[in-house]
Amino acid sequence: MDTIEYYNKYAAKIFEDTAELDMEDLRRRFLKYLEEGDTILDLGCGSGRDSLAFYELGYDVTPLDASEEMCKLAEIHTGIEVLQMAYEDMEFDEVFDGIWGSGALIHVPEKELRGILERLIDAMCRKGVLFLSFKEGDFEGFRGEQYFCEYTEEKLERILRETGRLEIKKLWTGDNEGRNGEERWVNVLARKIS
Repeated sequence: MDTIEYYNKYAAKIFEDTAELDMEDLRRRFLKYLEEGDTILDLGCGSGRDSLAFYELGYDVTPLDASEEMCKLAEIHTGIEVLQMAYEDMEFDEVFDGIWGSGALIHVPEKELRGILERLIDAMCRKGVLFLSFKEGDFEGFRGEQYFCEYTEEKLERILRETGRLEIKKLWTGDNEGRNGEERWVNVLARKIS
């Protein structure tokens, strides 16, 4: 079963587990780089939790998820149309002031991450800001039915710098920060420089 099939099959449970997580602190760190009304892509929006929060704060948010079932649940939860699209199919050109990817890329193999980062950078307006979070560690492979790729701060910093198009504003490891408390997460805020 691939990742999209997994999320389609277990959409209701995933929604239940994530829709009420308190991500306010992380959202606040991201939003300090944006102005009300700016455009935000909520990458891998899942339940739509963060899309709804951004919308209610006056941002022009575009939720995106690859799972058809997660898109349906997010639309019901937020009242916002959700784009169903795989990351590798994104072809936006300088559309978004910010991209929010909370745990959005944890299932992407490392060998595919650079290509997706390039698509995200292309999608950002000049000086756009990017937030991403990954499970901390050095594991890559299947855990049960799902594929995971973990990162250390050092590894993620190297990959982001290798793009030559991002300035890292803040890179930090935190504990659960609204999540289930079982993992630590590597978080990054970066600004597009070219």
